[in-house]
Amino acid sequence: MTWCSGLTFDLASVIERLQQQTYHLIASLPLLVLALLVIWLAWRVGSWLSRRNSLDRVARRNPFLRDLVKTSTRWAVTLGGILVALEILNATALVGAVLGTAGVMGVALGFAFKETLENYLAGILMSVRQPFAPRDHVVIDGNEGVVIALTSRATILMTLDGNHLRLPNALVFRSVMLNYTRNPTRRFEFDVGVGVNEDLLCAQRLGTGQLTQVDGVIASPPPRAYIAALGDSNVQVRFHGWVDQRTHDFLLVKSEAIRRVKLALEEAGMDMPEPIYRVQLARRGDATAADSDKRMVADERLAETASLDTRAQTDLEGPIRSDETARGSADLLNPDAPRE
Repeated sequence: MTWCSGLTFDLASVIERLQQQTYHLIASLPLLVLALLVIWLAWRVGSWLSRRNSLDRVARRNPFLRDLVKTSTRWAVTLGGILVALEILNATALVGAVLGTAGVMGVALGFAFKETLENYLAGILMSVRQPFAPRDHVVIDGNEGVVIALTSRATILMTLDGNHLRLPNALVFRSVMLNYTRNPTRRFEFDVGVGVNEDLLCAQRLGTGQLTQVDGVIASPPPRAYIAALGDSNVQVRFHGWVDQRTHDFLLVKSEAIRRVKLALEEAGMDMPEPIYRVQLARRGDATAADSDKRMVADERLAETASLDTRAQTDLEGPIRSDETARGSADLLNPDAPRE
């Protein structure tokens, strides 16, 4: 076939080339079938290995890590089968091109999903380290709450006012964490201002004596008191006491301790001054105001008030159970796993 300007098209050579490629494809069919069989066998072997109990023992305490190990084993064996199949087809040069393309795509996807990958990797590391347990009372990056669950992307807290809080795992992993539950005993403290002319040792003994009678304050370590500062019109006495959080509520015990110490000091006639601002409006001939304040005496009705119930509260138990029931994702925390 002839075209203008001397350009010719030889249809016979094209047909001959197609016939050669067809013959080559037909000749390669047995090798192609063998390569596909190798890949299929590799997939079956990988699936069989992923179901072995030995892999369960590797990460028996962590269901997320166990699934990750099983999936990685299956795909590693399958990838080995693909490489063998390419070698059978004499197409190993294709591996370099595929790996190069995968590397470029990996870099691009890494930048595009940087935060998602960070959260995922942090979730894997924390599921191995187990930095906290379910129901632990923690403060993470200024966020306080009770731990509900750890997922592959987020740590879920229930705030003390009953709200649902999700923190990215990457933030949790790199943040300073305060765990109030790890040590069951927790110390509270409060200051009481006592008059500068009062017997400070007596005030300390009265206060610590009352702390020992508060339900929830443990005997060891014992309650203590010391002079913290000298103020403008009083002396600051600081009281310490320890609470077992497993049986009693920290804030309620502290509240009851402050109330009892205040009443004890008032009943003993201790002066508990506060800053006073005096404004005098006087006319000529008016009598001068008295320049001494009366000593405060505790009201008998307050002294006879029954003690508060300081036992541990379960206000968040209902919302936490509801969240555990409604949540569809698996919890990566294991209550029986060793802690970091």
